[in-house]
Amino acid sequence: MSASGLQAGNPKGTTLMRRLKRILRSEDGAATAEYAIATMAAVGFAGLLVAIMRSDEVRGMLTDLVHRALTFAG
Repeated sequence: MSASGLQAGNPKGTTLMRRLKRILRSEDGAATAEYAIATMAAVGFAGLLVAIMRSDEVRGMLTDLVHRALTFAG
């Protein structure tokens, strides 16, 4: 397409510009993109939790917590 087809005086160019503006303003697919971003954030957070839970220090704290809770209960 030539640059002259996008000039304001050209009806074909005006129609093309209107169509382009409508497409660019459309939010079709926005929800899908938001779900994809939220899913990637959740995966990153899950990976961080796995890394933290694998550490010996955290494992020891959780074991101690469960042991004290069971000892206190009976």
